[in-house]
Amino acid sequence: MISSTANKQVKYVSALLKKAKTRKEEGLFVAEGLRMCREIPPGRLAVLYVSESFKETPEYPALAKIAERTEVVADQVFPAMSDTQSPQGVLALVRQSPCIWERVLKNADDVPAHLVILERIQDPGNLGTIFRSAEGAGATGILMDMGTADIYSPKAVRSTMGSMLRIPFAYTDNLGKTLRQLKNRGIRLCAAHLSGEKDYDQETYTRSIAFLIGNEANGLTAETADLADIKVRIPMAGKVESLNASVAASLLMFEAARQRRGIF
Repeated sequence: MISSTANKQVKYVSALLKKAKTRKEEGLFVAEGLRMCREIPPGRLAVLYVSESFKETPEYPALAKIAERTEVVADQVFPAMSDTQSPQGVLALVRQSPCIWERVLKNADDVPAHLVILERIQDPGNLGTIFRSAEGAGATGILMDMGTADIYSPKAVRSTMGSMLRIPFAYTDNLGKTLRQLKNRGIRLCAAHLSGEKDYDQETYTRSIAFLIGNEANGLTAETADLADIKVRIPMAGKVESLNASVAASLLMFEAARQRRGIF
């Protein structure tokens, strides 16, 4: 049993929570809480850490069965491994999925693509919410530039509520090149933009589409916006100029889902 905060495993988990570099080098991330741990697919749960108290719960055996290794942590030590204020006494080290953008397009030849492309989304909570909305709207994948927040950060992982374990996603180190490749595959690029020619619900999204969503404060860069095939705006009442990036992305994705309902 791990009984000291000085234990090297406690320090290792803490480093994975705090440092994107460590997560990338190790190919692991931390999933915390019973709900998130239940979502982990077999084969990806490397180590399960449970408090003494959690080990006595009826939920423990099922999780231990899919973990490659299980470690018990003293109740007073477990908070030192946690990123939450009131830890449930269970967390896991999970293997990251391969971030290959072609994987996002795996089914694009069978079902019209329904993608969301993120440029410099900074807030992990926004990022996680977009992942949840994408899964809920039936999006086929998510692509992000390197300026977008780390989806494996603790806040982003929690905000996805498990969606990041189910929906294909990847980062690209050359967004412009990737967007041109998508266009060459017949995927239209639709930018959410203040200068959009049409309201978002006046456009058709039943063909392969990729929604471009930009930074919370500055929107899309001019270079990325210029690659869009169409630009749409979200009409506003009152004095509101724009919406939160995750809200805007959700509106677009669910409009595409509405139009596709009963077709695919």
